[in-house]
Amino acid sequence: MTRKWLICAAWPYINAIPHLGTMIGSVLSADVAARYFRIKGDRVVFVSGSDEHGTPIEVEAIKKKIKPEELTNRNHEIVKNLFDRWYISFDNYTRTESEVHKEFVRKFYTKLYERGYIFEREDEIPYCPVDKMYLPDRFIVGECPYCGYKDAKGDQCDNCGRLLTPKLLVNPRCAICGSKPILKRTKHWYIDLTKLEDRLREYIENNEQLPVNAKKMSISILKEGLQARSLTRDNKWGIPAPFPGAVNKTIYVWMEAVLGYISATIEYFRRIGNSEGWKEFWLSSDTRSVYFIGKDNIPFHTLIFPALLMASGENYVLPWTVASTEYLLFEGQKFSKSRRIGIWIDEALELLPVDYWRFTLIYFRPELRDINFSWKGMVDVVNSLLNDTIGNLIHRVLSMIWRNLGGEIKRPEKLKESYKDILRELEDRVRRIEENMESFRLRNALLEVIGIASLGNRFLNETKPWEKLKKSLSEGEEILYVAFRIVKALAVLLYPFIPMSAKRLWEMLGFRREISWREITRDTDNVHKIEKPKPLFKKISTEEVEDLLRKLEYIRSKGLVPSAKM
Repeated sequence: MTRKWLICAAWPYINAIPHLGTMIGSVLSADVAARYFRIKGDRVVFVSGSDEHGTPIEVEAIKKKIKPEELTNRNHEIVKNLFDRWYISFDNYTRTESEVHKEFVRKFYTKLYERGYIFEREDEIPYCPVDKMYLPDRFIVGECPYCGYKDAKGDQCDNCGRLLTPKLLVNPRCAICGSKPILKRTKHWYIDLTKLEDRLREYIENNEQLPVNAKKMSISILKEGLQARSLTRDNKWGIPAPFPGAVNKTIYVWMEAVLGYISATIEYFRRIGNSEGWKEFWLSSDTRSVYFIGKDNIPFHTLIFPALLMASGENYVLPWTVASTEYLLFEGQKFSKSRRIGIWIDEALELLPVDYWRFTLIYFRPELRDINFSWKGMVDVVNSLLNDTIGNLIHRVLSMIWRNLGGEIKRPEKLKESYKDILRELEDRVRRIEENMESFRLRNALLEVIGIASLGNRFLNETKPWEKLKKSLSEGEEILYVAFRIVKALAVLLYPFIPMSAKRLWEMLGFRREISWREITRDTDNVHKIEKPKPLFKKISTEEVEDLLRKLEYIRSKGLVPSAKM
């Protein structure tokens, strides 16, 4: 039965180029899942976009002395192009400056206002007397009242993930000039989350798909009780609030960015000439919507976004699950733009082939705890697993077929029982891969793929086809047929993770039809011809690593990639 999947990657803030941690936390992981479900034969819509509004952009633009739209126009095109070069298979990568998005957000909140979920009130908001501006969200920083983190933002603590308001911060300071703010009264519009608390609790508690970390954090927040949350800001850069009297107010960036998943789907179906098609995915109970996010984004996707959907009165599909990750560290430290700790996705492409990065990042995906990424770790993964375990098996098998059998595989009339056992073990491992992929344990799935390559290498070492071919051609052919079936399965299984290498392998295997999951168990023709084999991967030497580090320093110092200039 064909299923429907709505795959959503958290929208990257476009004030800077994403780094490897951002990539694995949302975009790359979502791409792996989208590719998997497509080759399974399911219907998939995969969306995301550039998050352009709100204080991070304004702060960055002020520092650079340019207009926010100038910054986001440039950065959106750069990042969109980079995602293409990483082979991210979006159906629609859009932006919050899209007219479709802005129109949808204003209509959506007008409806919530009419339904009585939004009210206005005066409140005291931190104000910087030096810069003469209100300090919402990331215009203000201070100490988290929950965990004591010294650089918590005015909307959320990056350390413990708790939702905050500027007034909760201890020892607050202006993010631009560092001065102590004063409190000034101003009017804002709020969404009354208390009206939705019971429905949210029922949704969280009954959602069997939610991962443990997301469920635990959400229940903890609900136990403390939800508060009304401000919808508007005094920012100039954003979507104008549609409420009566809301002059010079814009919608809080998080409250509009999550709605981008819907507007991006609407925009996609309009683009392909099916303006009502989005409803099949958003207003149909059989859709499974999955959100790929970092753990700091959990509350917005498990509580805020579902609350907005419930308040709308429409039958929107609530998040089926959030595939949230812990943090990826770089050489034991958090990624830091200011201190240049980490690797940015444009730099990565200048250093090594993209599939090396994709494979390694999924291998280090922090699914249950923070995981450390290091150069040594990457070299070990590429050399030992990608090249020696996977690449070596592929090249051994295809080279023997090319040299000894004239590039032809013949399907045997019967197989030894021990050889059938190998193919049964292959099928068992494929089932485990399916289970892991569909519970979004992508790292575990990749480990099983590596295990299949190890199975193939063990089979070759035990059967020694290079010796059998000299004594009994038919027995050698039988062994290489089984090995070919393993390599064919690997081409399909690797496709979600390293699509370009998998496609090259698929063509080398002699296939011109599309890669699909059914090909794993589909038998070969009576006689099948392969192409001349070439190595898919190569090792990284110690000298090359030193060269890579020198090159990284050089491209940063010369500003040869966009991230070096930001």
